[in-house]
Amino acid sequence: MFESPQELENILGKENYIAGPDLSMVVYLALKMEKPLFLEGETGVGKTELANVLARILSRKLIRLQCYEGLDTNAALYEWNYAKQLLGIKLQESGRCDIGGLDDVFSEPFLIKRPLLQAIQSESSGQSVLLLIDELDQADQEFEAFLLELLSEFQVSIPEIGTIKADRKPIVVITSNRTRDVHDATKRRCLYHWIKYPTPDLEEKIIRAKVPGIEPGLTWQICKFMERVRREESFVKRPGIAESLDWAEALLILHRDQLDEKTVMETQGCIFKFRQDQQKFQEDCSAFLEVV
Repeated sequence: MFESPQELENILGKENYIAGPDLSMVVYLALKMEKPLFLEGETGVGKTELANVLARILSRKLIRLQCYEGLDTNAALYEWNYAKQLLGIKLQESGRCDIGGLDDVFSEPFLIKRPLLQAIQSESSGQSVLLLIDELDQADQEFEAFLLELLSEFQVSIPEIGTIKADRKPIVVITSNRTRDVHDATKRRCLYHWIKYPTPDLEEKIIRAKVPGIEPGLTWQICKFMERVRREESFVKRPGIAESLDWAEALLILHRDQLDEKTVMETQGCIFKFRQDQQKFQEDCSAFLEVV
């Protein structure tokens, strides 16, 4: 797959995903050890994007399970196709077909496969996949406990059918924004990495890769400005890399080549996504611009 973490880092770079040596190492080990990869960090630092890029460079189908409060097995694993079951029973009663007894309507042909089951059965169907379980912290703890069997044994249990086990382990990437603590039992089954905000040098590389054509001087000003803003812990939501890229693209569209107070105030909607943060920034904009 990859001969070294450095080779993986280089290939990610060719796909415009700039990963440092520490992130490249844990991804490399997760792939080699066939362990789920648990990525945690602030929103907008590139956790989901890493899964997208990995699926692309490994030529795997991306199966994404977006977590949310109230997520259950019907949405994540499977549910029964009740209309098809009813039709099967009606056809049997009319003598137009024989499905071998009513128990057969609780068999695999009558399943609607959701993302987890699709990932488990993908290798048997000849298709390699990468399963992304996105924002696990948004789901309930009960659903997190349900995932433990899959993360440990790469198998799931369906009461009417039994245990379905993967022929080969799919690649699994789990992300969390840490709106709540994920249980130790989940993390114990994974390799773990916290994706922190990038240094200005690293963020400069990311912006230049993602927003070609932007002035180098302006890029560096953006990076230094963002570094200063992220040190301010009183903001409701400090901007991530995603906001830096949006801002850089906006400034390119506006043909700006340097930051000043007027430019920043006009484009603050790219940086701050909460009214409280915009108000706080407006009160002391010049202090944040001192580093530029």
